Amino acid sequence: MKKSLSVLLGGLLSVGLVACGDEGNGGNNADGDDTAAANNNNNNAGEESAGLDEDLFVTVATGGTSGVYYPIGGAIANILEGDLGIDTSVQSTGASVENINLLDTNRTELAITMADAVAQAYEGTGPFEDEAPKENLTGLAALYPNFVQVVTTEDTGIESIEDLEGRSVGVGAPGSGVELNARMILDAHGMSYDDIDEDFLSYSEAIDQIKNGMVEAAFVTSGVPNATVIDLSTTHDAKVLPIEGEAMDSLMEEYPFFSTGTIEGGTYDQEEDVNTATITNLLLVNSELSEDTVYEITKSLFDNLDSIHSSHNAAQDITLETIQEGMPVPLHPGAERYFEEEGVLD
Repeated sequence: MKKSLSVLLGGLLSVGLVACGDEGNGGNNADGDDTAAANNNNNNAGEESAGLDEDLFVTVATGGTSGVYYPIGGAIANILEGDLGIDTSVQSTGASVENINLLDTNRTELAITMADAVAQAYEGTGPFEDEAPKENLTGLAALYPNFVQVVTTEDTGIESIEDLEGRSVGVGAPGSGVELNARMILDAHGMSYDDIDEDFLSYSEAIDQIKNGMVEAAFVTSGVPNATVIDLSTTHDAKVLPIEGEAMDSLMEEYPFFSTGTIEGGTYDQEEDVNTATITNLLLVNSELSEDTVYEITKSLFDNLDSIHSSHNAAQDITLETIQEGMPVPLHPGAERYFEEEGVLD
C-alpha cells in the first residue's frame, strides 16, 4: 500500500502548533462554540444517553502532551461530553505500550495506540513475550498512519540507517511505540542497540538534544509534519533518513503491520521525497464496555468526525472507509454493529 502525504506547513501552524507527534505537548481545540454546544447537549443527556452503561466515565489514554495523540484524545473527549453527556478525562501517558496495559487492567476505556504494539500484545511477542497474550483487546477503529522518521542534521554526515553505527541516537521513551519501532528498523538493517549509543528519550527530548549537540539522530514515529522536526529545521539543516529497498522488504515480511510511505519533498527542509515505513494508529476500546455503549460512542465519534479532523493535520486521514486498515485485533461488537449499519466492513 503506497501512501503519499502532502502537508502545507501553514496548515500546521493554523491548526496550532498545538501538538505534533505521538510521544510528547498539546491540547484540544475546544472553544467557546464547543463549550456552548456541550452545555446545550448536556441538557438532553438523559435522552441521548439511553443504552449507555450506568455511571459511565470515559478515560481516553493518549500520549505525551507534545504528540498527535493528545489533541485527538481531547477532541474525542469533547465529542463524548457534548454529544452523549458522558464525563471524560484525557490522560497523558507514555503512549502505546502503557495504553495497552491500562486497557488490560481496566484503568482506561479508550486508548490510542500503534498497530505494531497491539499486534505484539495480542500475540504475546516482543515486549510482551513474558506475559500471557492480551486476547481481551478490542478495536474501535483504525485512525491514521504514523510515519517512521529517523531525523538527523546535515552536519553529522549521516546519510543512511547504517551510518547510525557508533552514533548517539534517541530511540524513544522506554517501552514506547517509538522505541519498539527503533528496534525493528535497526533489526531490518542488520543492526541492534549493540551497534549504536542508544538514549531512551521521548522524541521531543531527543530533538532538543540534537540541537544541543548531545544526540546525533532520533527516531520520531508520528503523523507528519512533526512540530519538533519543524522546530529543529528552523535552527539546523534537518534531514530524514530513508527506509527502503531490501531493508523495507525485510521489515514488511517480518512485521506485516508496516507499509511503505512517502514524506513528500518540502514537508521539512528536504526538497526530495523520502521513502519510509508507516504504521497505522488505532483507537482501542475496553472490551468490558457493553455493546450498546460502544455502539453509541462509535456513532457519536463518526457523526462528529469533522471535530476530530480539526484537532490535528494528521487526523484528517481518519475516515469510515479505513476503519479496518492495519487492525490486528477484533472490533468490539458495538463498533462492529455501527460499521455494519454504515456498510463499510469487508
